[in-house]
Amino acid sequence: MPTAADGLAAVDAWFARQGWSPAPFQRRGWAAFRDGRSGLIHSPTGSGKSLAAWLGPVSRALDRGDRGGGLRVLWITPLRALAEDTAGNLREALDGVGLDWRVETRTGDTGSAARARQRKRLPEALITTPESLSLLLSYKHAAQRFQHLDAVIVDEWHELLGSKRGVQLELCLAWLRARRPGLPVWGLSATLGNLDQAMAVLLGGAQGGQPGGERIAGDSPKTLTVRGLCPDQVDRFPWAGHLGLAQLQPVIDYLEEGRTALLFTNTRAQAELWFEALAKARLDWITEIGLHHGSIDRRLRQKLEQGLRDGAFRCVVCTSSLDLGVDFSPVDRVVQVGSPKGVARLMQRAGRSGHRPGADSEILCVPSHAFELVEIAAARRAWAAGRVEARPPLTLCLDVLVQHLVTLAVGDGFQAPRVLAEARATHAFAGLTDTQFQWCLDFITRGGAVLEHYPQFRRVVEDDGVYRVTDQGLARRHRMAVGTITSDYQMRVKYPRGGSIGTIEESFVARLKPGDVFLFSGRALELIRVRDMTAYVRAAKGRRSLVPRWQGGRLPLSTELADTVLDILEEVAGGDYRDQEVQAIRDVLEVQLDQSALPSRRQLLIERSRSREGTHWFLFPFAGRLAHEGLASLLAWRLGQRFPATFSISVNDYGLELLTAAKVPPLHEDDWRALLTPESLVEDVLAALNAGELARRRFRDIARISGLVFQGYPGKGKTGKQLQASSGLLYDTLDRYDPDHLLLDQARREVLESQLEIGRLRAVLERARDQALVLTTPERFTPLAFPLWVERLRNRLSTESWRDRVARMTERLEKHADRRAGDA
Repeated sequence: MPTAADGLAAVDAWFARQGWSPAPFQRRGWAAFRDGRSGLIHSPTGSGKSLAAWLGPVSRALDRGDRGGGLRVLWITPLRALAEDTAGNLREALDGVGLDWRVETRTGDTGSAARARQRKRLPEALITTPESLSLLLSYKHAAQRFQHLDAVIVDEWHELLGSKRGVQLELCLAWLRARRPGLPVWGLSATLGNLDQAMAVLLGGAQGGQPGGERIAGDSPKTLTVRGLCPDQVDRFPWAGHLGLAQLQPVIDYLEEGRTALLFTNTRAQAELWFEALAKARLDWITEIGLHHGSIDRRLRQKLEQGLRDGAFRCVVCTSSLDLGVDFSPVDRVVQVGSPKGVARLMQRAGRSGHRPGADSEILCVPSHAFELVEIAAARRAWAAGRVEARPPLTLCLDVLVQHLVTLAVGDGFQAPRVLAEARATHAFAGLTDTQFQWCLDFITRGGAVLEHYPQFRRVVEDDGVYRVTDQGLARRHRMAVGTITSDYQMRVKYPRGGSIGTIEESFVARLKPGDVFLFSGRALELIRVRDMTAYVRAAKGRRSLVPRWQGGRLPLSTELADTVLDILEEVAGGDYRDQEVQAIRDVLEVQLDQSALPSRRQLLIERSRSREGTHWFLFPFAGRLAHEGLASLLAWRLGQRFPATFSISVNDYGLELLTAAKVPPLHEDDWRALLTPESLVEDVLAALNAGELARRRFRDIARISGLVFQGYPGKGKTGKQLQASSGLLYDTLDRYDPDHLLLDQARREVLESQLEIGRLRAVLERARDQALVLTTPERFTPLAFPLWVERLRNRLSTESWRDRVARMTERLEKHADRRAGDA
């Protein structure tokens, strides 16, 4: 029988056989766990965080001679695609140290036979997702399954923090802690700006901020090289998307320097286009390049991931689907197409090269328009300064709490005082009032004041202080709906007699008619028909294809990156072009300075131009697309209160355009100060936007999570239109007869906080109060204004028409810039 310290000796011996030496931070992690502490391990991708967490409970089990018999370690992963890879890594460590534990996965991909077996007896180590963990709590005798649990490890905690999936996990962890007091919980995170808060949220109200929480950092920062691909020639009037594929050959040259590469794009549509371009440019690579994104069928993705492990691919074009730890050998090259929009995202992707302890990482960034070169330089500076984005946690998501209560009621049932205490032990519900909790109980037992006359909303029955679901049909429906992941509704894409290719958003397919051709999964496909939420297709040859547009592709520029860009532009205004990427677009920046000015943190640039369309105002707060959408609507509404006019709006990450054909007076500094005041912000935003319709659409997801609407059984799912109609009817009914309904209030709050980024919008207005307002009246569109004009045109005209208009306008602006330069 092993004796004390045998566990760590076995770990050291295994490391020695591998030719490794444990990192100091790994030893600190093992010691902290063995002392019964909880905490957060944060270190760059590929530095060994998993072993720093896993070998703590493994070594202690070796000390005790624990050969298992029931669940000992629960490993939470944010993506089910990571589960099998993680399981393989954990098994390898167990084999190395000689511990005979079973490691299994339980996700949405786990077969029914395996799930039934696990309900009877769990393995010693279970890798699962927040959704599958919640499902485990919905079965009878749940507490017995976790009675021997010694540790919970949450992988990639930064990916869950700040989402409703994170809130769902907080509630599950509180349930586990209530049954296993002192349960060690460890989070793993690579890149995060609010580490102390992240640890406090993970450890809950009982331990967050207390001495039991310990932050363990990696021993040394990873060496990272960020390079921008600077084109030989840059248009002085750039527009989004124009530059990317024009640099295809330099990208191919870079890929040829290595053996394996990942080429990241920000959107699935962009990934499709780059995969097609690479395949056409290098026919000799046709079997060595792959395409990987979340809409491609899972089996096809798994086949590609195995090819990565086997070294069968020269280059894989991918999106965030390969951001996280799908396990494969480190690649030689990582390419980022387009701005990463955030420092953390760039570092996560760069870490896929040199994905091992002590190895250096490098990433080549390919701008899709000229100003993204400044973003690339800003990302490098922000990383060097340690300015990484925070993930603010969510609070009072009552739809998630309601789902959790029904989950417990489906299982062994719950008593209200105990579950209230558990909820308040989380960060998300620390401020939950008695009134709010009682409302939740009333909602699940009666449906609330308005819906109490409909039997389907009386889901839970209270009997002698215990709340249970007694209807097995309701129980089955609830288990099918457990989870908080919401997205635009998907249609499956299939061949008539073949396998599945993947999924595409219903809104895209709705615009197609039979015979239309679109590019998907690297193939040109012709739509045959649509039936039962499935688009049937066949291969198409030699015809122009559309590219699907997925709504999830609009990433806003982060505050950290935007502020660093403004710092660089202030340097440029003073004649400082120190970054090579900034030097590459010197002509663009000099034209901007000649015709107008450059914004900075200290000054807000406002341009007024005239064209045949009317009066254009361009503002450049550099606050990201979402905040600019809210700001543009707010300004248009406030201007409309001053004089009768209608406005067209265009936004991008740098600024916004307001266009009106009405005759309007010039606006002076005092006018803009009044328009940009943060006073009455929420009231004015709600008046400016169709806030009711926005909340109505937001309510669809809240209604699904809380169980008000049911998506349907497998193979018979409701369409997005059907679900919107059902939830819309509920919204209208509640809004009319119960306007103070807490889920309606949550929908309105989420519209402001998430969809319109009201906090960031307020920060923009408060900053503007202290900024110098630089008002200019350029004769023509400036390089900063031109992309906003193009964006508005793109949304209004056909592809051919707007490209012709853009080309003609570019020619006129170039001639104007040359004329000014000649005069100078």
